[in-house]
Amino acid sequence: QLHLAESGGDLVQPGGSLRLSCAMSGFFGSPYAIIWFRQAPGKEREAVACITSSGGYVLYGNSGGSGRFPISQDNAKRTVFLDLNGLQPEDTAVYYCAARNRNQCDPHENSYAFWGRGTQVTVST
Repeated sequence: QLHLAESGGDLVQPGGSLRLSCAMSGFFGSPYAIIWFRQAPGKEREAVACITSSGGYVLYGNSGGSGRFPISQDNAKRTVFLDLNGLQPEDTAVYYCAARNRNQCDPHENSYAFWGRGTQVTVST
């Protein structure tokens, strides 16, 4: 059984940066895709960025697609990172990582069987 644990969320000022981590534990073979979603208060969950076991990645929407939030992974540490740069108040959300056993990204949350509990990012003065 795979377990995911997010960390790195915090309160930051506009323009600041954070590095979120998604640590994997338990059995989880290749291939896989790990994705970051976020959910702001009163809004639907949205995909931010995804990376596969082969190293391919997809950046989604205005957040990921802007290039402000690059995704990377450390295979030895079994950890996926999401770097949040140039944070704005509208980036305030709970950020979740999720995983599935396919070497292909998909922005739909129903495609992922394994989820972490989320980490809170708050951008405010």
